[in-house]
Amino acid sequence: MASEFAFAFMDCEFGGLDLEKHDITEVGVILTDEKLVEQGERQWRVKARPERISDEAAAIFGYDPDLWAEAPPVRQVLEELSAMMPKGKVVVPAGQNVRMDVAFLERAYRNCGIPYPFDYHVIDLATLFYTWSLVAEKPVGALSLRRAATTAGLLGDEGVAHRALADARLTLETFRHYVGRLALAPAEQPDTGENPSANSAPVNSEAEEA
Repeated sequence: MASEFAFAFMDCEFGGLDLEKHDITEVGVILTDEKLVEQGERQWRVKARPERISDEAAAIFGYDPDLWAEAPPVRQVLEELSAMMPKGKVVVPAGQNVRMDVAFLERAYRNCGIPYPFDYHVIDLATLFYTWSLVAEKPVGALSLRRAATTAGLLGDEGVAHRALADARLTLETFRHYVGRLALAPAEQPDTGENPSANSAPVNSEAEEA
């Protein structure tokens, strides 16, 4: 039976961290099936009100007024994002500190009067990273995307891009890395020195045919 789940590895950039004062400025999403096989990706700049973009945030994500002036409005972005979701699947948001992205998206969908297309559960890289640290007995000093990706050997001195799709991509690759490190090794069978087939019952070919 096919899984009912799909995952939307997402990252949003914002004009700041206050839901009431700042706008979404960029959305990136990579859709995967339940086994993390990619199904599609998309990125949008989102037309934001300049007064709702802080100077600090603008510097972090590289705000260019001319580029963002040509961006589609948030309603169009949300409609296109919803249309991208696979039919008949429960689409679970996944990401790094993804509840922040979800909070901004939920508010935007509500304000635009568009049905929210995602499940209420979330999958967060920070939880997986910390779980790995416990199993591997390797303490971590932070739960950030930068720390998780650097520890995994997936990020160099250039640091996190702070662009929506690039950060969603880094999150997915880092997630895959730690899932692989938590995979169970095959149980070792004790060596008894006996031939495994010696004690097996003979096969009755007539019974097999029956």
